[in-house]
Amino acid sequence: MTDRTTVLIAMDFQQGIVERLGDADVVAAAARAVDAARAAGIPVVFVRVAFRPGYPEIAASNRSFGHARTTAGGSMHEDGPGTRITAALGPRPDEPIVTKRRISAFTGSDLEVLLRGYDADALVLAGISTSGVVLSTVRQAADLDFRITVLEDACADSDPEVHRVLTEKVFPRQAVVTTTDAWIASR
Repeated sequence: MTDRTTVLIAMDFQQGIVERLGDADVVAAAARAVDAARAAGIPVVFVRVAFRPGYPEIAASNRSFGHARTTAGGSMHEDGPGTRITAALGPRPDEPIVTKRRISAFTGSDLEVLLRGYDADALVLAGISTSGVVLSTVRQAADLDFRITVLEDACADSDPEVHRVLTEKVFPRQAVVTTTDAWIASR
């Protein structure tokens, strides 16, 4: 692929997930990345996970989301406050918010269509959680031949050791792993 367009994708920085994680540093790093992307004219896309009322998209056999059908109430509904992008990242009206139905940002969403519309060939990823949306999206983006950068300090996981292993040993096989400030300085 030739160098066409880089897109920053901020994944699962939604109110319910951000509150559960309780890590202000990762949100601050993601906010710096979003601000820098905007200043550089890099498109920003936000991704969230959400479902229709009653969770019809989730099979009872789905180990990742099956419990949500009975325990989440309305907290994961498309129109619920828990699925809104955190105000700290402040999506602008012209910035797409993609709703996905599974762990990868691509699965059950129109992300790939948007990226084609941007003529994107490079993705910069930030997200919660490293072992969930970030891992799944890195794998799928690599299979789709995108050049990938992961902002390791703009990603977080409930298990710091899992985050470390993924960012130090797994992701470098398919992505450049760097800090938000180093990425900003390289622009």
